[in-house]
Amino acid sequence: MKIIETPRTILRQFTLEDVEAVYEFNSNLEVQKYTGDELVASLERAKEVITQISFKDYETYGYGRWAVVHKADQKVIGFAGLKFLPEIRETDIGYRFLPEYWGKGIASEVSFPIIDYGFKELNLERIIGIAMEDNIGSWKVLEKIGLKLYKYDEYEGDGGEHRWYKLEREDYLQNKKA
Repeated sequence: MKIIETPRTILRQFTLEDVEAVYEFNSNLEVQKYTGDELVASLERAKEVITQISFKDYETYGYGRWAVVHKADQKVIGFAGLKFLPEIRETDIGYRFLPEYWGKGIASEVSFPIIDYGFKELNLERIIGIAMEDNIGSWKVLEKIGLKLYKYDEYEGDGGEHRWYKLEREDYLQNKKA
């Protein structure tokens, strides 16, 4: 799968060697606060996340969330990338990082080339982003990277208020020419 390099990061597929890093960010209450996901409670469960989610997505759809390696310390600090959501037949852009890497522009830095990859190499028609209303940091990133708010709705029947964003391929390619 594609490897993307930015000034401060390397994005690559997850491997089983990332199990401790996956455990670290997925067991962190601050990181998981706005995800709707359960905290990962063991290294064994972290391994399942890699094999049953990441590997399965790579194999089934040809893409999925990537490990984000921070170059300065060679540490996997979270994930970023595209994920196909079969229940709504859309591709979502997402990112999740350890708190010490928040507020540094890393989400935006990695998201621009991810969007480029999605439209130019995967030929996606649209990329969406979903953020809980209280997750201001996440929806500000979605706006900064060019996605437009198009509705407020729940996600996966959770009854919560989420901000739904989208970016159409045609609009993206048009803006790239301008």
